[in-house]
Amino acid sequence: MDQIPTIASAITAYFDLMYDADDTRFPAVFHDACLIHGVRDGKFVAWSAAEFRDVIRNRPSPASMKSRREQGILSIEQTAPELAAAKVSMTIGQTRYVDHLVFHRFDGKWRITSKAYHITQVTSPQA
Repeated sequence: MDQIPTIASAITAYFDLMYDADDTRFPAVFHDACLIHGVRDGKFVAWSAAEFRDVIRNRPSPASMKSRREQGILSIEQTAPELAAAKVSMTIGQTRYVDHLVFHRFDGKWRITSKAYHITQVTSPQA
């Protein structure tokens, strides 16, 4: 069965979480064993799901700053019945990211089990 539309819905839930920073939705988007990692300021950074949840919880949400929603799905591939990968882009504040998300389906739901991010652009607050 083609799960691409269902995976796309899970990505929309991810975009909503990142924009609204509604902590109550975190467990529906990220598995609690998820690892979030990337390079920031030339250094490798890795967070557990709990640490990343704190990051989201403790930063001003783009919604609260009335930021324009800039996000998109670049690709989705279902590689096995219970495994998928997606490449997405989004802007948080002045930072533009490309995220590589790995999803696993269990209990009938797709959740992110790994997130690798790459910063593609940082603009000045005046831009």
